[in-house]
Amino acid sequence: MSTQVILKADRRHGTGKGVSRKLRAAGKLPAVLYGGDKESLSLSMDANETLLLFQSISVENTIVNLQVDGAKAPIPSLVREIQVHPYKTEILHVDFLRIQEGVEVELEVPIELIGTPTGVSDQGGVLEQTQYVLPVACVPDAIPDVLEIDVAGLTIGDSLQVRDLNIPEGVRVLMDEDQTLCSVQAPSVTAGDKEDDADGEPTLVGEDDPEAPVSDS
Repeated sequence: MSTQVILKADRRHGTGKGVSRKLRAAGKLPAVLYGGDKESLSLSMDANETLLLFQSISVENTIVNLQVDGAKAPIPSLVREIQVHPYKTEILHVDFLRIQEGVEVELEVPIELIGTPTGVSDQGGVLEQTQYVLPVACVPDAIPDVLEIDVAGLTIGDSLQVRDLNIPEGVRVLMDEDQTLCSVQAPSVTAGDKEDDADGEPTLVGEDDPEAPVSDS
């Protein structure tokens, strides 16, 4: 089951840019909770507390239990969208999706590569990861923390696809099984490497070209 955390939130009665600016000036963060066939809730929460929490978790697949003032119990949710400041380390707004026990939800799960490929350690290749998350669908109790895949046996030219992942029971993959996750590539050859491979013999102008002009001198 996925990691779960708790985040305190207050009901927010006003909406609009003016209200949001006042909240941020007071160290608060505007947010909204929606979904689950229930009315949306406008919320606010401590901006710094939220930022520190999000920096410490895998936001895509961590269940955030919102402790909303007046609610009888924490409300389980997933982070759906985070709006951030263009150049400051600051969250501007968060959208939370209300989730329900036994009801399937779509989300993304991080992919973690385990080990060092033989093609890297012994052959000097480069490991390239092209897919960092996997879109899946499952009920909240079945949300994986991470999907691991062993890359130790890969040599240069090898690759792993979605079909090579060990998908937990109850998790439905929402991506083509032929999609490449990672591969081991041969090291790129630089200009310096090519010069080192040359035999060092100078080539005379016109030596190998019968049509080259001949000097009369």
